[in-house]
Amino acid sequence: MGELRIIRHEGYVPYQEAWDEQRRLHAARVAGEIDDTVVLLEHEAVYTAGKRTTPDERPLLDAGAPVIDVDRGGKITWHGPGQLTGYPILELPEPYDVIGYVRRVEQLMLDVCHDFGVDGVRVDGRSGVWIQPGDGGPDRKLGAVGLRVAQGVTMHGFALNCDNDLGWYDRIIACGISDAGTTTLSKELGRRVTVAEVLPYVERHLDDLLALQPQT
Repeated sequence: MGELRIIRHEGYVPYQEAWDEQRRLHAARVAGEIDDTVVLLEHEAVYTAGKRTTPDERPLLDAGAPVIDVDRGGKITWHGPGQLTGYPILELPEPYDVIGYVRRVEQLMLDVCHDFGVDGVRVDGRSGVWIQPGDGGPDRKLGAVGLRVAQGVTMHGFALNCDNDLGWYDRIIACGISDAGTTTLSKELGRRVTVAEVLPYVERHLDDLLALQPQT
């Protein structure tokens, strides 16, 4: 495998534009024309519905943002300003260990959280990164994972809430989970934590956690 390539987008990227880019990169990676690549960006506000989304989980008529059905696993979620979204286009080694890959993506976000002094954790039976308050209150989701593997190459990826407006999640049942909330690094730390501040920490962890080497 060659050196990991990172593509950073400035400004807010429309979802369809980024999805088209993902598909181009995926085809090029399958053909061996490019090395493993990670796209990092912020989206314009959008709801994306994975293949397992049910009608009751979708937003009401006044969604306030487009709702786009996508070919990843999982259910509906929101992307938009203040959330760092990453799309790794990586060739998985055979035999494909998709669950192991999900865990590595989660670990990337966990390590970034720990860099900021936030105690993110995994929750059994639920993907992503969570805050467990320990006071009997509901868990709060801080980072999401939703992906697809086709022809041995990954698509879609992860989303880490930095300083986004959590009101967008009130219009859906995010990720199909009705008994938990959502949060941001800013909310957990009591100060504004921007995508620009978080970006170098994510980049720092990409090589060692997404190089797809066996973990010990």
